[in-house]
Amino acid sequence: MTHRPTARWRGLVALLALVACLALPRAALAHPHVWVVMKSELVYAPDGSVTGVRHAWTFDDMFSTYATQGLESKQKGVFTREELKDLAEVNVTSLKEYDFFTYAKLDGKDSPFTDPVDYWLEFKDSMLTLHFTLPLKAAAKAKGIELEVYDPSYFVDFSFAEGADPFALKNAPGACKVALKKPTEQETSSQLQKLTESSFAQDGSRVGALFANKVSVRCP
Repeated sequence: MTHRPTARWRGLVALLALVACLALPRAALAHPHVWVVMKSELVYAPDGSVTGVRHAWTFDDMFSTYATQGLESKQKGVFTREELKDLAEVNVTSLKEYDFFTYAKLDGKDSPFTDPVDYWLEFKDSMLTLHFTLPLKAAAKAKGIELEVYDPSYFVDFSFAEGADPFALKNAPGACKVALKKPTEQETSSQLQKLTESSFAQDGSRVGALFANKVSVRCP
């Protein structure tokens, strides 16, 4: 009897391949191999405290094709949320090791996240989008919030979506202002030219921070 690979197995293979590449010498990873386009929200509670971040990450078509290869679906080339359920679980479980590439500070203090909730995958226009919410371990009121999204090894390239509102405030207290800084192609190219092989080879290197997407929120 021939057994078809399950969604969990296929997703695990795709993500293990990604993790294996992350383990290679950093000199071999001097440019990204996976591209993610983001839309995100900072989520507030009714009392004005920050509770977490909600992400929607769209993976490039090549990675999306590989991750869904062999998955069973009722309609060829079309996947429902239910059919992608196991793959979504593999994604969030595997990415936990990398802190979901999301780092927050509230009023200057590091604010770690806990396990994601409300996660699911969407397949549209041949690309996967991972939706998930990262709750803060401790919700808190803050006048200044700094958020960065990046892969320390720069294996994965993150960028905010073009157009209006790639980052939004959900239920924020009035008059909060958002400033978004996205690395330009010129800045990225310039930084890569300055880096050497040793920059990627060092243990614990966070060279990807040079290409971080940064969000600054200020509330009265």
